[in-house]
Amino acid sequence: MTLGDASRWQALTAEPGGLSESPFWHPTEQRLYWVDIPDRRIARVAVQGLQAQGPVDYWPLPQEPGCIAPVQGGGLVMALRDGIYLAREWGGDLQLLAAAPYDTTRLRFNDGKCDAQGRFWAGSLYEPKDQALGVLYMLDGQGLHAMMDGVVTANGLAWSPDGRTTYWADTAAHQVRAFDFEATTGQLSAPRVFHQMAPKPAGWSWGDHSPYGGRPDGATVDSEGCYWSAQYEGQRLLRLSPAGEVLAEVKTPVPCPTMPCFGGPDLKTLFITTSRQGRSPQELAQYPDAGCLFAMRVAVAGLPVNGFEAF
Repeated sequence: MTLGDASRWQALTAEPGGLSESPFWHPTEQRLYWVDIPDRRIARVAVQGLQAQGPVDYWPLPQEPGCIAPVQGGGLVMALRDGIYLAREWGGDLQLLAAAPYDTTRLRFNDGKCDAQGRFWAGSLYEPKDQALGVLYMLDGQGLHAMMDGVVTANGLAWSPDGRTTYWADTAAHQVRAFDFEATTGQLSAPRVFHQMAPKPAGWSWGDHSPYGGRPDGATVDSEGCYWSAQYEGQRLLRLSPAGEVLAEVKTPVPCPTMPCFGGPDLKTLFITTSRQGRSPQELAQYPDAGCLFAMRVAVAGLPVNGFEAF
Protein backbone atom coordinates (compact mmCIF):
# COMPACT_ATOMS: atom_id res chain seq x y z
CA MET A 1 0.00 0.00 0.00
CA THR A 2 1.32 3.44 -0.87
CA LEU A 3 0.74 5.88 1.97
CA GLY A 4 0.01 9.21 0.33
CA ASP A 5 2.59 10.76 -1.96
CA ALA A 6 5.63 13.00 -1.75
CA SER A 7 3.48 16.15 -1.75
CA ARG A 8 2.48 15.48 1.86
CA TRP A 9 5.99 16.33 3.01
CA GLN A 10 6.87 19.83 4.19
CA ALA A 11 10.46 21.06 3.86
CA LEU A 12 11.72 21.85 7.35
CA THR A 13 15.11 23.33 6.45
CA ALA A 14 16.17 25.57 3.59
CA GLU A 15 19.95 25.00 3.69
CA PRO A 16 20.80 21.49 2.50
CA GLY A 17 23.41 19.43 4.28
CA GLY A 18 25.85 17.10 2.63
CA LEU A 19 24.64 13.92 4.33
CA SER A 20 22.17 14.55 7.14
CA GLU A 21 21.58 11.63 9.53
CA SER A 22 20.72 10.49 13.06
CA PRO A 23 17.69 12.71 13.79
CA PHE A 24 16.00 12.63 17.17
CA TRP A 25 13.21 14.63 18.78
CA HIS A 26 14.01 16.25 22.12
CA PRO A 27 10.68 16.28 23.99
CA THR A 28 11.49 18.88 26.66
CA GLU A 29 13.14 21.29 24.23
CA GLN A 30 10.67 20.68 21.38
CA ARG A 31 13.67 20.59 19.08
CA LEU A 32 14.85 18.28 16.33
CA TYR A 33 18.54 17.33 16.40
CA TRP A 34 20.59 15.69 13.64
CA VAL A 35 24.12 15.36 12.25
CA ASP A 36 25.64 16.40 8.93
CA ILE A 37 28.43 13.87 8.46
CA PRO A 38 30.68 15.28 5.67
CA ASP A 39 30.21 18.88 6.81
CA ARG A 40 31.31 17.81 10.33
CA ARG A 41 28.57 19.46 12.32
CA ILE A 42 25.56 18.81 14.52
CA ALA A 43 22.37 20.77 13.94
CA ARG A 44 19.21 21.52 15.86
CA VAL A 45 16.07 23.57 15.32
CA ALA A 46 12.89 24.28 17.27
CA VAL A 47 9.81 22.91 15.54
CA GLN A 48 6.10 23.65 15.86
CA GLY A 49 3.76 21.65 13.68
CA LEU A 50 5.56 21.16 10.38
CA GLN A 51 7.47 24.45 10.60
CA ALA A 52 10.90 25.34 11.92
CA GLN A 53 10.79 28.07 14.53
CA GLY A 54 13.75 30.32 13.87
CA PRO A 55 17.11 29.51 12.28
CA VAL A 56 18.97 26.22 12.51
CA ASP A 57 21.74 26.14 15.11
CA TYR A 58 24.97 24.50 13.92
CA TRP A 59 27.78 23.12 16.05
CA PRO A 60 31.02 22.59 14.08
CA LEU A 61 33.04 19.54 15.10
CA PRO A 62 36.64 18.43 14.48
CA GLN A 63 35.60 15.13 12.86
CA GLU A 64 32.66 13.49 11.13
CA PRO A 65 29.80 12.71 13.54
CA GLY A 66 28.19 9.37 12.73
CA CYS A 67 25.36 9.55 15.25
CA ILE A 68 24.17 11.35 18.36
CA ALA A 69 21.77 10.80 21.26
CA PRO A 70 20.53 12.92 24.17
CA VAL A 71 22.00 12.48 27.62
CA GLN A 72 19.76 11.96 30.62
CA GLY A 73 19.87 15.23 32.57
CA GLY A 74 21.17 17.26 29.61
CA GLY A 75 23.84 17.20 26.94
CA LEU A 76 24.72 14.97 24.03
CA VAL A 77 26.65 11.78 23.41
CA MET A 78 28.19 11.49 19.94
CA ALA A 79 30.17 8.99 17.93
CA LEU A 80 32.91 10.78 15.99
CA ARG A 81 35.41 9.09 13.71
CA ASP A 82 37.99 8.46 16.44
CA GLY A 83 35.76 7.78 19.42
CA ILE A 84 32.62 8.36 21.45
CA TYR A 85 32.36 11.67 23.27
CA LEU A 86 30.16 13.32 25.89
CA ALA A 87 29.22 17.01 25.85
CA ARG A 88 27.41 18.34 28.91
CA GLU A 89 25.96 21.27 26.98
CA TRP A 90 25.44 22.46 23.41
CA GLY A 91 28.77 23.60 22.00
CA GLY A 92 30.56 22.50 25.15
CA ASP A 93 33.81 20.65 25.74
CA LEU A 94 34.04 17.10 24.44
CA GLN A 95 34.93 14.39 26.95
CA LEU A 96 36.29 11.19 25.41
CA LEU A 97 34.35 8.21 26.73
CA ALA A 98 35.84 5.51 24.49
CA ALA A 99 38.44 5.57 21.73
CA ALA A 100 37.48 3.96 18.43
CA PRO A 101 38.74 0.34 18.40
CA TYR A 102 39.46 0.29 14.65
CA ASP A 103 41.67 1.77 11.95
CA THR A 104 40.31 5.31 11.65
CA THR A 105 41.84 5.71 8.18
CA ARG A 106 39.45 3.07 6.80
CA LEU A 107 36.50 2.98 9.19
CA ARG A 108 34.31 5.46 11.03
CA PHE A 109 31.30 5.32 13.29
CA ASN A 110 27.96 5.49 11.50
CA ASP A 111 24.37 4.86 12.61
CA GLY A 112 23.52 4.44 16.31
CA LYS A 113 21.31 5.37 19.24
CA CYS A 114 20.59 4.49 22.88
CA ASP A 115 18.65 1.51 24.17
CA ALA A 116 16.01 1.74 26.90
CA GLN A 117 18.66 0.90 29.52
CA GLY A 118 20.62 4.06 28.69
CA ARG A 119 23.51 2.40 26.87
CA PHE A 120 24.84 3.98 23.67
CA TRP A 121 25.15 1.79 20.57
CA ALA A 122 27.04 2.75 17.40
CA GLY A 123 27.96 0.73 14.35
CA SER A 124 30.94 1.23 12.09
CA LEU A 125 31.20 1.71 8.35
CA TYR A 126 34.05 0.25 6.28
CA GLU A 127 34.75 3.03 3.79
CA PRO A 128 36.33 0.95 0.96
CA LYS A 129 33.04 -1.04 1.04
CA ASP A 130 34.63 -4.21 -0.31
CA GLN A 131 34.64 -6.24 2.92
CA ALA A 132 32.12 -6.83 5.70
CA LEU A 133 34.26 -5.29 8.45
CA GLY A 134 31.57 -3.19 10.13
CA VAL A 135 30.90 -3.87 13.82
CA LEU A 136 28.10 -2.92 16.22
CA TYR A 137 29.44 -1.57 19.53
CA MET A 138 27.75 -0.92 22.87
CA LEU A 139 29.03 1.60 25.41
CA ASP A 140 28.13 1.12 29.07
CA GLY A 141 29.76 1.86 32.42
CA GLN A 142 32.28 -0.93 31.90
CA GLY A 143 33.50 0.34 28.53
CA LEU A 144 33.01 -0.29 24.82
CA HIS A 145 31.99 -3.78 23.73
CA ALA A 146 31.77 -5.34 20.25
CA MET A 147 28.32 -6.95 20.11
CA MET A 148 27.88 -8.04 16.48
CA ASP A 149 29.86 -7.92 13.22
CA GLY A 150 29.74 -9.02 9.60
CA VAL A 151 28.41 -5.95 7.80
CA VAL A 152 29.88 -3.44 5.37
CA THR A 153 27.81 -0.45 6.49
CA ALA A 154 26.13 -0.62 9.90
CA ASN A 155 22.71 1.01 9.73
CA GLY A 156 19.05 0.83 10.71
CA LEU A 157 19.51 0.20 14.44
CA ALA A 158 16.22 0.06 16.36
CA TRP A 159 14.35 -1.89 19.05
CA SER A 160 10.82 -3.25 19.27
CA PRO A 161 8.49 -1.51 21.74
CA ASP A 162 8.81 -4.39 24.23
CA GLY A 163 12.61 -4.25 23.99
CA ARG A 164 12.92 -7.92 23.11
CA THR A 165 13.97 -7.54 19.47
CA THR A 166 16.85 -5.56 17.97
CA TYR A 167 16.93 -4.58 14.30
CA TRP A 168 20.18 -3.90 12.46
CA ALA A 169 20.74 -3.37 8.74
CA ASP A 170 23.64 -3.84 6.37
CA THR A 171 23.06 -1.26 3.67
CA ALA A 172 25.42 -2.88 1.15
CA ALA A 173 23.69 -6.27 1.52
CA HIS A 174 20.22 -4.70 1.09
CA GLN A 175 19.25 -6.58 4.24
CA VAL A 176 17.67 -5.85 7.63
CA ARG A 177 18.39 -8.40 10.34
CA ALA A 178 16.57 -9.09 13.59
CA PHE A 179 17.99 -10.46 16.85
CA ASP A 180 16.66 -11.53 20.20
CA PHE A 181 17.74 -8.89 22.72
CA GLU A 182 18.64 -9.60 26.33
CA ALA A 183 18.03 -6.28 28.04
CA THR A 184 20.14 -6.88 31.15
CA THR A 185 23.37 -7.70 29.34
CA GLY A 186 22.67 -6.29 25.90
CA GLN A 187 23.48 -9.62 24.29
CA LEU A 188 22.14 -10.30 20.79
CA SER A 189 21.18 -13.83 19.74
CA ALA A 190 19.13 -15.79 17.21
CA PRO A 191 20.13 -13.71 14.15
CA ARG A 192 17.71 -13.89 11.25
CA VAL A 193 16.82 -12.03 8.07
CA PHE A 194 13.99 -9.65 8.90
CA HIS A 195 13.61 -8.22 5.40
CA GLN A 196 15.64 -8.61 2.22
CA MET A 197 15.44 -5.82 -0.35
CA ALA A 198 16.08 -6.49 -4.05
CA PRO A 199 19.70 -5.83 -5.04
CA LYS A 200 20.77 -2.85 -7.08
CA PRO A 201 20.82 -3.68 -10.81
CA ALA A 202 24.33 -3.93 -12.24
CA GLY A 203 25.52 -0.59 -13.54
CA TRP A 204 22.43 1.23 -12.26
CA SER A 205 22.60 4.98 -11.68
CA TRP A 206 20.00 7.64 -11.06
CA GLY A 207 17.92 8.31 -14.14
CA ASP A 208 18.11 4.75 -15.47
CA HIS A 209 14.86 3.14 -16.50
CA SER A 210 15.68 -0.09 -14.63
CA PRO A 211 13.54 -0.25 -11.48
CA TYR A 212 15.40 0.04 -8.17
CA GLY A 213 13.73 0.37 -4.80
CA GLY A 214 16.78 1.48 -2.86
CA ARG A 215 18.73 -0.02 0.02
CA PRO A 216 18.14 0.17 3.79
CA ASP A 217 19.61 3.17 5.54
CA GLY A 218 18.49 4.52 8.94
CA ALA A 219 15.30 3.40 10.64
CA THR A 220 12.90 3.84 13.51
CA VAL A 221 10.05 1.86 15.11
CA ASP A 222 6.52 3.11 15.79
CA SER A 223 4.23 2.38 18.74
CA GLU A 224 2.63 -0.54 16.87
CA GLY A 225 6.02 -2.19 16.53
CA CYS A 226 6.42 -1.48 12.82
CA TYR A 227 9.88 -0.76 11.43
CA TRP A 228 10.27 2.30 9.20
CA SER A 229 13.27 1.97 6.88
CA ALA A 230 14.69 4.74 4.69
CA GLN A 231 15.45 3.38 1.23
CA TYR A 232 18.51 5.24 -0.02
CA GLU A 233 18.27 5.95 -3.78
CA GLY A 234 14.77 4.45 -3.72
CA GLN A 235 12.95 7.73 -2.95
CA ARG A 236 10.77 6.04 -0.36
CA LEU A 237 10.34 4.72 3.17
CA LEU A 238 9.09 1.23 3.89
CA ARG A 239 6.87 0.46 6.86
CA LEU A 240 7.47 -3.17 7.78
CA SER A 241 5.32 -5.24 10.14
CA PRO A 242 6.90 -7.03 13.12
CA ALA A 243 6.97 -10.06 10.83
CA GLY A 244 8.96 -8.17 8.18
CA GLU A 245 6.12 -7.73 5.70
CA VAL A 246 5.74 -4.49 3.73
CA LEU A 247 2.65 -2.73 5.05
CA ALA A 248 3.15 0.63 3.35
CA GLU A 249 5.42 2.52 1.02
CA VAL A 250 5.85 6.22 1.67
CA LYS A 251 7.22 8.24 -1.24
CA THR A 252 9.82 10.86 -0.30
CA PRO A 253 10.42 14.23 -1.96
CA VAL A 254 14.08 13.49 -2.81
CA PRO A 255 15.79 10.28 -3.97
CA CYS A 256 18.05 9.63 -0.98
CA PRO A 257 16.27 9.60 2.39
CA THR A 258 18.70 8.57 5.11
CA MET A 259 16.76 8.17 8.37
CA PRO A 260 13.27 8.73 9.79
CA CYS A 261 12.28 9.62 13.35
CA PHE A 262 9.06 10.55 15.13
CA GLY A 263 8.52 13.78 17.01
CA GLY A 264 6.16 16.54 17.93
CA PRO A 265 4.17 16.66 21.18
CA ASP A 266 2.14 13.59 20.17
CA LEU A 267 5.00 11.79 18.35
CA LYS A 268 2.87 11.74 15.18
CA THR A 269 5.14 13.95 13.13
CA LEU A 270 7.47 11.93 10.95
CA PHE A 271 10.80 13.59 10.14
CA ILE A 272 13.36 12.45 7.59
CA THR A 273 16.94 13.43 6.95
CA THR A 274 18.26 13.21 3.39
CA SER A 275 21.51 13.32 1.40
CA ARG A 276 22.99 15.14 -1.58
CA GLN A 277 26.55 13.84 -1.17
CA GLY A 278 27.92 12.34 -4.38
CA ARG A 279 24.73 12.93 -6.37
CA SER A 280 24.99 13.97 -10.00
CA PRO A 281 24.48 17.58 -11.18
CA GLN A 282 21.47 16.39 -13.17
CA GLU A 283 19.85 14.82 -10.11
CA LEU A 284 20.53 17.87 -7.94
CA ALA A 285 19.09 20.14 -10.61
CA GLN A 286 15.84 18.17 -10.44
CA TYR A 287 15.95 17.83 -6.63
CA PRO A 288 17.62 20.98 -5.27
CA ASP A 289 16.24 20.26 -1.78
CA ALA A 290 18.27 17.05 -1.52
CA GLY A 291 20.11 17.19 1.82
CA CYS A 292 17.28 19.09 3.55
CA LEU A 293 14.99 17.77 6.27
CA PHE A 294 11.29 17.14 5.73
CA ALA A 295 8.27 16.48 7.94
CA MET A 296 4.77 15.05 7.55
CA ARG A 297 1.93 13.97 9.83
CA VAL A 298 1.12 10.29 10.26
CA ALA A 299 -1.63 8.33 11.98
CA VAL A 300 0.48 6.10 14.23
CA ALA A 301 2.73 7.62 16.89
CA GLY A 302 6.37 6.77 17.31
CA LEU A 303 8.32 5.98 20.46
CA PRO A 304 10.13 8.55 22.61
CA VAL A 305 13.88 8.81 22.22
CA ASN A 306 16.06 6.95 24.73
CA GLY A 307 18.66 8.99 26.61
CA PHE A 308 22.22 8.06 27.52
CA GLU A 309 22.95 7.34 31.16
CA ALA A 310 26.27 9.11 31.65
CA PHE A 311 28.74 7.40 33.97
